Amino acid sequence: MKYFEVEFTITPCSQVAQDLLSALAGEAGFETFEETTNGLKGYVQQTLFDESVLSSALEDFPLEDTHIIYKVQEAEDRDWNEQWEQEGFEPIDVRCEMADGRSKTLIIHDGRHLPSDISLQPTDIEVEIDAHLAFGTGTHETTRMICATLLGMNLNGIKVLDCGCGTGILGICALKLGARHCVGYDIDEWSVDNSRHNAIINRVDERLEALHGDATVLSSFPAEFDLVMANINRNILLQDMERFVSIMRPKATLVLSGFYQSDCQLLEKKASSLGLMLKQTKNDGDWACLIFQHQ
Repeated sequence: MKYFEVEFTITPCSQVAQDLLSALAGEAGFETFEETTNGLKGYVQQTLFDESVLSSALEDFPLEDTHIIYKVQEAEDRDWNEQWEQEGFEPIDVRCEMADGRSKTLIIHDGRHLPSDISLQPTDIEVEIDAHLAFGTGTHETTRMICATLLGMNLNGIKVLDCGCGTGILGICALKLGARHCVGYDIDEWSVDNSRHNAIINRVDERLEALHGDATVLSSFPAEFDLVMANINRNILLQDMERFVSIMRPKATLVLSGFYQSDCQLLEKKASSLGLMLKQTKNDGDWACLIFQHQ
């Protein structure tokens, strides 16, 4: 895949400005960022870069008196996840307190950093994720919120859809928590391959189907899903939500994340117009997660 490297200069530069910029640039196709002393350096697939969306977002940047300029150049052709794959990530605990006082815990780790036997409890559920050019390890707030939501649900025997599956982490967690079958899709062929790879590692590959494409792949499915999950940017969620609803069973659940608290009102309005009822809102820092139920 060919990438553009885009250097953003933010004046004045702050952590809040960097976080807002990375979220807004994600809507223009950007996949990853590196912090610099005076802004960000972002990477986007050349075929997915929507400069008009980026320009519009910068014109309406929510921080007053913040000025942003950017420079686009073709990125060096290299393995963008090479350093990440070499270093991996430390085990992550995602916990959910149940109504009866008990707690459930997901232990998410890679193949290089295994949880210690001392830290594991008999009821803990392990999920191993090797991230090869794909998003989703549990380190991000949005992923953790959805994983915690799954822990609090009864998933036994249900059929799940994972929109923008990345590493496959959400579908794999759902399967290990009792779901019967999961369909995932992603526009990035590397992510589709990575989802299949991680399904094999976690021994759920016979129950996970990963498809290459965008939400149009859903046109071949009837309304058969009990749970739909999407950890994608706000604009894609607004664009694809009607397709999500079209394949949901009555009383099915829709879990959305990948956006800021300030985006919730727009998403709630869209969901309401499609007959969805808001059941719960979660926040982690500036990030949000919305849980809806189909009528």
